[in-house]
Amino acid sequence: MKLLSTLVVAAAAALACVAAHAETVSFGIISTDSSSALKERWMPLIEDMHKQTGLDIKPYFATDYSGIIEAMRFNKVQVAFFGNKSAIEAVDRASGEVFAKVTYANGEAGYHSVLITNVDSPYKTVDDVLKNGKNVNFGMGDPESTSGTLVPMYYIFSKNHIDPKTYFKSANPSSHEANALAVINNQVDAATCNTDMLETLKQKHPDKLAKIRVLWQSPLIPSDPLVWRKDLPASEKTAIQKFFVNYGKTDPKEKQIIEAISGYSGFVASTDAQLVPIRQLSLFQDRQKIEANANLSDSDKKTQLASIDAKIAELNTAAGKQ
Repeated sequence: MKLLSTLVVAAAAALACVAAHAETVSFGIISTDSSSALKERWMPLIEDMHKQTGLDIKPYFATDYSGIIEAMRFNKVQVAFFGNKSAIEAVDRASGEVFAKVTYANGEAGYHSVLITNVDSPYKTVDDVLKNGKNVNFGMGDPESTSGTLVPMYYIFSKNHIDPKTYFKSANPSSHEANALAVINNQVDAATCNTDMLETLKQKHPDKLAKIRVLWQSPLIPSDPLVWRKDLPASEKTAIQKFFVNYGKTDPKEKQIIEAISGYSGFVASTDAQLVPIRQLSLFQDRQKIEANANLSDSDKKTQLASIDAKIAELNTAAGKQ
């Protein structure tokens, strides 16, 4: 009986150990293109993540960026791949924390927002698009997209005092893939996109890439971050970060998997500090909107601008300490 009791205790301990290593972690991936395309590119990495961490990794694909943010907010997603702007929302509203970021096979530290048209379009410059706004069907990015909305809004539209929603014949938000395909198929006259999507087309559909003309490319945007919930158990954080920072470094198969996602070469550790430049950009855009708002009284405008300037100064101080 004593031996049987010992075996039962040992078996229970073993099962407890297995259960401890089989925690379910939902991994959210922002909707840069169709769910089927995302699954094709990310599932091999997710399967390796399960094998190497011992965690039960459940992929979570939403139809838009807000879906992933809200899922993290309500703890339906514990780890997620974001763009910088959506990562800010996850950090500020969903108990998120940046722990890693992607690196690129081409050696760049980030990617670019682009404005594109069909190669046969009569619009050959940004000015051509803006001068013919009332005749242009325009494809914007997801509202929470850094490269699809925030960056072009600042560098192209806000500086020209343009609201795309009212300036163009039509302006509808969509994913990078949908915008690229809409331009290729002449369903929109111009659209925002990014160099990650152009790289994906180059690898998988070079014939489609040949139908795209790039009119404008933004300054470098910091590479996309990985975010986890702050309340994720420390042991799971350690296993997950170890997996990402080591993934694709030496194993040829892993290198192929990570490069197929979007020309990435791997991941490195990061922190919330990488979001500072994007926070600054967002605040500068808010400042421009306040300055241009003719419906605000001088007093209200002064108060709101002072608040924005205080936030910018705080970020500048934080950036200086890095």
